[in-house]
Amino acid sequence: MDTKLTFKLNGRSVSINTDPLRRLLDVLREDFKLTGVKEGCSEGECGACSVLLNGRMVTSCIIPVGAVDGQEVMTIEGVSETEGGKLIVEAFADGGAVQCGFCIPGMVIAAYCLLKSNPEPTEDEIRLGISGNICRCTGYDLIVESIKLAAKRGEKIWKK
Repeated sequence: MDTKLTFKLNGRSVSINTDPLRRLLDVLREDFKLTGVKEGCSEGECGACSVLLNGRMVTSCIIPVGAVDGQEVMTIEGVSETEGGKLIVEAFADGGAVQCGFCIPGMVIAAYCLLKSNPEPTEDEIRLGISGNICRCTGYDLIVESIKLAAKRGEKIWKK
């Protein structure tokens, strides 16, 4: 049975009539055409479908859309429009951290969460911050270096 759900999506209020048990991932991709959110494992283990829910990183493949009613969701499309998100995307490109691009939205979301809470992370803290996000192409060293670059370039942004 469909239910009207209203939530904030990338900064704007949206409503949808849908089965509240549908996966948030499917609603974002199919109904809102936000294809930066990827389906990888369908079990919440790979990070490709990561989004922010009230500022916390979650895997949208295991969240029923009914759970976000009245909440705030931000996808890679929304994060990449923020000052910090743009900076991370640029650092990933400059640092050579992008190959196939499948994992990058989740990695950018993880980096964004990390740098917002810890503007000067150590390498170990960066590795912990992106844990749960799987990359099969680039490997983690270039991603870690790119996050260090984003931290350095955005000192004023992250310390607000």
